[in-house]
Amino acid sequence: MSKFYENSIIPKEIRRDYDVYERISDLGINLGTYDEHVKDITSSGLPIATVLFHESGLVYLSGEGGGDYQMNDDPERVKHGQLAAQKIADNMLTRLHWALKCGGEGGDLNDIIYTVKALGMVVSTDVDFDSGPAVMNGFSLRWQSIFGGLGDYFDGSEDKGGYSGVHTRSAIGGFTGRFSIEPEIIVAIPPELSKEIIMNRGWIFPIDPRFKSKLKK
Repeated sequence: MSKFYENSIIPKEIRRDYDVYERISDLGINLGTYDEHVKDITSSGLPIATVLFHESGLVYLSGEGGGDYQMNDDPERVKHGQLAAQKIADNMLTRLHWALKCGGEGGDLNDIIYTVKALGMVVSTDVDFDSGPAVMNGFSLRWQSIFGGLGDYFDGSEDKGGYSGVHTRSAIGGFTGRFSIEPEIIVAIPPELSKEIIMNRGWIFPIDPRFKSKLKK
């Protein structure tokens, strides 16, 4: 664990005692390379920040859409949405990993002290659709598999790694679009790390191009 996590507000008796990258590897999640994922805002292809650091330690991740079909209550369609949501969680882990690491301040995914809030916008024009929360579970349980909770490492009574992946959540159906779901999430890192990131290279990712010289592979 980094100095930021070790010095964080989290009580010692409930701190994670494992490296989250071991779980990421165990689950077969590929975080890609620096060159694939670290861009500046002028070359990213989007006029938005996909990650934003606040000096309080809150980190906001923009939503990402996935899946091929609108949702309904058919179990196979729900499963499709869950797998799409899981893939988006993997993509957000990748995005957050590079956002934390690219400036060389010493932070990484092990510095997520807890997860704050997730939102799942589930695409369905079926007025009787009732499976929005079930679809969003594909995202929530994947996130908890990495940071602790009721995911793949929950044995029916506990996750020995803790519960820092558990979050508040809304899962809302009724949107239109040619995809299945768009989740977004807010996490917390130690304020000291967030302040170091902001002072070194600003608060947005992809980064402000004026800070390109501050990046470290």
